[in-house]
Amino acid sequence: MNTKIDTTHLSDQALGAIMIALQNSLLHQTDIVPTLKDLKLTVHPTKGLIVMNPPLMRTKAPQMPQTVETSVQ
Repeated sequence: MNTKIDTTHLSDQALGAIMIALQNSLLHQTDIVPTLKDLKLTVHPTKGLIVMNPPLMRTKAPQMPQTVETSVQ
């Protein structure tokens, strides 16, 4: 019995998506499993595994000061 097993690899994009998911999980102290389970994956013929819905990294924008002090010399 000769069974062929198809293999593929993570594309750079897929690896980046996993790393963002991990960073978000660590930053917000949440479980990474639901994020990983929600990823929609497809196989690109040359690039490997691609994530169709990569996670977003959300950060708070820095607060803008109410007044800006300047000095002219």
